[in-house]
Amino acid sequence: MKPNTSTKIFRALMGAGTKPRWLEYESVPKETADAVVIGAGVVGIAVARELAVKHGGREVLVIESAPTFGTGSSSRNSEVIHAGIYYPTNSLKSLFCVRGRHLLYKYCKEHNIPHKQIGKLIVATGSSEIPKLNSLMSRGIENGVEGLRMMEGEEAMKIEPELQCIRALLSPASGILDSHSFMLSLLGEAENHGTIFSYGTTVIGGHIDEDDHIQLHIADTMAVKNWDGRSHLKPDLILVPKLVVNCAGLGAIALSRRIYGHGHGLDSNSNSNSRALPPPRPYFARGCYFTLSNVKSPPFRYLIYPIPEEGGLGVHVTLDLNGQVKFGPDVEWIDNVDTSSFLMNSSFDYSVPRDRANKFYPEIRKYYPGLKDGSLEPGYAGIRPKLSGPKQSPSDFMIQGEESHGIGGLINLYGIESPGLTSSMAIAEHVATRISK
Repeated sequence: MKPNTSTKIFRALMGAGTKPRWLEYESVPKETADAVVIGAGVVGIAVARELAVKHGGREVLVIESAPTFGTGSSSRNSEVIHAGIYYPTNSLKSLFCVRGRHLLYKYCKEHNIPHKQIGKLIVATGSSEIPKLNSLMSRGIENGVEGLRMMEGEEAMKIEPELQCIRALLSPASGILDSHSFMLSLLGEAENHGTIFSYGTTVIGGHIDEDDHIQLHIADTMAVKNWDGRSHLKPDLILVPKLVVNCAGLGAIALSRRIYGHGHGLDSNSNSNSRALPPPRPYFARGCYFTLSNVKSPPFRYLIYPIPEEGGLGVHVTLDLNGQVKFGPDVEWIDNVDTSSFLMNSSFDYSVPRDRANKFYPEIRKYYPGLKDGSLEPGYAGIRPKLSGPKQSPSDFMIQGEESHGIGGLINLYGIESPGLTSSMAIAEHVATRISK
């Protein structure tokens, strides 16, 4: 059989006369599989359900390093159903957000998932922000967001007495949901159609064999955690699937780099003549949330968002389904992340320093001047997996298939940050359609 592009890359990178490590794994048990989804976050679960339920009833195996589903970014966000206003027209984010929102509301209604379409106000607190607000409205209309309306400050402050602004953009399509209930429902449907979820299991790498099949190296998560970092970590199982969808979130890029032939040393200095693209460079931004205390009732009925800032949508007001008010997230770029880690979620600090509230108060008081000192309590933190860094233009979602990286049967999902929750069902739909073609 003539070797394909990925096999040629692998051999070139390993070097002539070098014995590949995976050739030492003859004693490791080997199993075949139909479709493997790596990562049981909201997107991974949605993809598994889509493949099992709607697209040919594929036999799906979901591999998750954590002890349960949705422990990463899927459980550390604002739980907002976004309308699709912020993203460049015809970008994957805009298309998937608008489509995903419709699918999400429909699914929540049909499956009794707790949610509320409460609406959002994006506010300008100074005259210099009005052109940006106008641009957001124009972009939202181009993206197909329904019901957008510009309001003068007086009207906005009449419906939200605690608000201070000079103009506001009303987005009635925005809402909130119980993300855990949503994931649990998707997971239940997937399991009812034969999907198997393997928790506490880590993909530690992989390779492309001489028959051009992708093989995944699987190990028990506890063995990975106890690994000394120096000795060779041997897999417990080698899995040979027909299809792999990399939905590993924060670790998606690190994982793809551990599959031999996929970006190992393949950069501008590579001697390979292949046009196969290496994985992109990852960036990470930490965001903290604070909850509002010492109030008898929520000060707002709508979600309140300032004008977007670099790396995020600004420190905004989010209400959960119990009426709890949260502020956040802020943006803290993280450097020196060990992207070689097998367990990316364990590489981050999710604590919320109490003194970080000192930066929140002045930002919040721009639109909520009645915020009292001492009323912010540390909530939780999340990490955004990004494809662009500080001072760079915001990046789009990236979905790479064989046409990009040269490996048959592998689809990588990179940079699935906000609006990933809203977009999850649309992303799953897109992935399944690509596979069926």
